[in-house]
Amino acid sequence: MKALLALHYLPNLEYFTIILHAEKITIEKHEQYVKQSYRNRCYINTANGPQMLVVPVTAKHGKALVKDVQVDKNGNWQNNHWRAISSAYGKAPFFNHYADELHNILFKGHIFLYELNIDLLSFCLQSLQVSLTLTESASYEKEPQRGVTDLRSVISAKNQHSDRYYYLPIPYVQVFGNKFASNLSIIDLLFCEGPNAIQIIKSSIKGDLNK
Repeated sequence: MKALLALHYLPNLEYFTIILHAEKITIEKHEQYVKQSYRNRCYINTANGPQMLVVPVTAKHGKALVKDVQVDKNGNWQNNHWRAISSAYGKAPFFNHYADELHNILFKGHIFLYELNIDLLSFCLQSLQVSLTLTESASYEKEPQRGVTDLRSVISAKNQHSDRYYYLPIPYVQVFGNKFASNLSIIDLLFCEGPNAIQIIKSSIKGDLNK
C-alpha cells in the first residue's frame, strides 16, 4: 500500500502505525497550510495529564503552501517546549538516550515549519530503527495517482483516533499516573520504552489503510 501523508510536528503513534503499515510514504509538500492541526502541534504526557505543544507560525500565511510557512521567531517556543519535555520525561528510562539529538533539532533555528518537521520525522524514524526512504510530492494533486491512498487530512486534531481505523492503543508504562494516555507524540513512547517502542507500534496497527 502506498500512502500520501501530511507532515506533522513530532507525530503521534497513529501516524507511525500508518507509516509501518504502508509500503511507501509520500509526504505532501504543496498543500495549503491547515491551521489548528497536527502540522504544528503535538501532545505530551505531564503530571497534569496530556499537554499540547504548539509551534508558533507567522501570521501572514493565509492560503500559503505548507512548504512556505515560517516559524515565528519572536516567541520563545523552543525553550518552552524543551522545558515542558524535560519536566515531563527527565526521569523516563530512555530520556538521556534521545534527549541530546532532539534538543539539537529543536534549537537548530529552522526558518520553515516544513524543514523542522522533516528533521524531526527523520529523527523519529532513526530512533525507531525504521529504514524508510521518504519521498516528497512534486506538486499538489487533489486526487492522488491510482494506487495511492490519500491520508493527508485523515489524522485530525479535531477528532478522536477511535473514530478512525488505524490505531489500537497498546498500554505501556508511562511516567505519570495510573491512567494510560493514548496516542501521544512518539517521544512519549521513545522516552518510556526505548528500543521496545517499535514493537509496541507494530502491535498498535489496527486496520486497513483503504478505509
